[in-house]
Amino acid sequence: MSQVEVVDDFLHALARADLGRASELLDDDLLYQNVGLPSIRSARSTIALFRRFTRVGRFDVVVHRATGDEDGAVLNERTDLLAFGPFVMTFWVCGVFEVRDGRITLWRDYFDAVAMLAAAARGVLGVVVPPLRPALPDGRATSTGSVSPRRR
Repeated sequence: MSQVEVVDDFLHALARADLGRASELLDDDLLYQNVGLPSIRSARSTIALFRRFTRVGRFDVVVHRATGDEDGAVLNERTDLLAFGPFVMTFWVCGVFEVRDGRITLWRDYFDAVAMLAAAARGVLGVVVPPLRPALPDGRATSTGSVSPRRR
């Protein structure tokens, strides 16, 4: 499996709430960073965060493009979806991953804080007016929990 495939497999495992599979793809010493927020150090802590999240919310993803190099670095552009009941927000993310021996050792996401605020506002509007609920860019309804493969 290529480094890009490892990252795609990981993100789609999270979208399916398959935390067992997601955990298999993380190195024990993972560093997980959402730039601007506190870092999380360890696969166990990262999976624990997603375990808490999946009790109350849902994650989905569309990877628009991804590339990897011979040193194990993977860069991707994607749209992430976070949903809590009728509240749905979608937003653009740029991810940087490092993959060693088939496991992710670094996961660093960059996103625009103003765009996140706008996504949250659209999410609130979608609660009040359901037809305005945000959709994923591939046209899937946001209430199904379905997952799409990366577009090529």
